[in-house]
Amino acid sequence: MKFKYCRIQGKELAANTRTGKGIFSMLNQLVANGVMDEEDTGLFKEIDEWFAEELPWPPQCRRQEKVICYFKTENTEMMMKMVQPLLWLLERYNHAYYVVYTNFPGEIVYEDDYQVVVKVDENIVVEDVQPSWSPKD
Repeated sequence: MKFKYCRIQGKELAANTRTGKGIFSMLNQLVANGVMDEEDTGLFKEIDEWFAEELPWPPQCRRQEKVICYFKTENTEMMMKMVQPLLWLLERYNHAYYVVYTNFPGEIVYEDDYQVVVKVDENIVVEDVQPSWSPKD
């Protein structure tokens, strides 16, 4: 199966979106908390600057609206190459993360060649636990 979008997010939720923080937010928090050593902080900042120069900064993100971002998988080979050291940093500091692939990210409010920004769906459905389908002992 081929997926259109990819997002790397953590277990911790962002206050404004109530969804998993993105990879850059997670790493910025590690830097702010003084968790990473100086060399690793430098590596993160160098890669963060590369992304800031190469990718447009979506206006919704600037305004800290209730949105999340996904990379487009079709033309993001270089970006994903640049993300690999960031994943290594998360692993080095035992920071859990998830790589989410989807074809249905939600309502797209911004799009460029490399990414989409989607509104956070605040209509979360909570369903009862279904009866067990495992065989009875």
